[in-house]
Amino acid sequence: MDASSTVANHHADHPGFAGVGGLLIGLIMSAAGGAVARLVADLASVSGTDQVIDIGCGPGTAAREAARRGASVTGVDPAPVMLRLARALTRDRSRLSWTEGTAEDLRLPDGSATVAWSLATVHHWRDLTAGLAECKRVLSPGGRFLAVERRSPPGATGLASHGWTEEQAESFASQCRSAGFDDVHVERHQPGRRPLYVVAAIRPAHGDAAGSA
Repeated sequence: MDASSTVANHHADHPGFAGVGGLLIGLIMSAAGGAVARLVADLASVSGTDQVIDIGCGPGTAAREAARRGASVTGVDPAPVMLRLARALTRDRSRLSWTEGTAEDLRLPDGSATVAWSLATVHHWRDLTAGLAECKRVLSPGGRFLAVERRSPPGATGLASHGWTEEQAESFASQCRSAGFDDVHVERHQPGRRPLYVVAAIRPAHGDAAGSA
């Protein structure tokens, strides 16, 4: 097996979203993302006691779903165009805030979240080790982490390759274990037309301090 076929951030060289093209992509993402947003909120058991960080929030569909369930939510994205769109699409802003950042630099306090998730963005992360260390740092002990990617067939090219094969999902789960997460497992779901991989993990409730690897 080619080692590159197991790399979970195999599109780390993506230039990011900007301009009119980025706005159009964001609108498409907003229209198509409702089922996945509801799925991840269900899987994380989001409630009014939660502080949620949406890493790579895009137009904010999942962030708004978590806020509708009573959580306080911070959406983080590296693309200003996505954050502008997220703000424009958000009517009730009482539980939502938006900030520019990346998985590797979330710019949020240690232990400030009970839930962190990344929907269809891990395959774009520049540095998986740094990104997972940041996720662990911002989660409080016992906090839940979920990474969701669409299932991509081996050998796929173009848009169809923007997701994970089974090997890439398992590789990311292994990296979560190496980063110190507990109860790491891969799940398969299909909330709509596209099947998904979900890697779920827990920040240990005891042991090392927030921010340590």
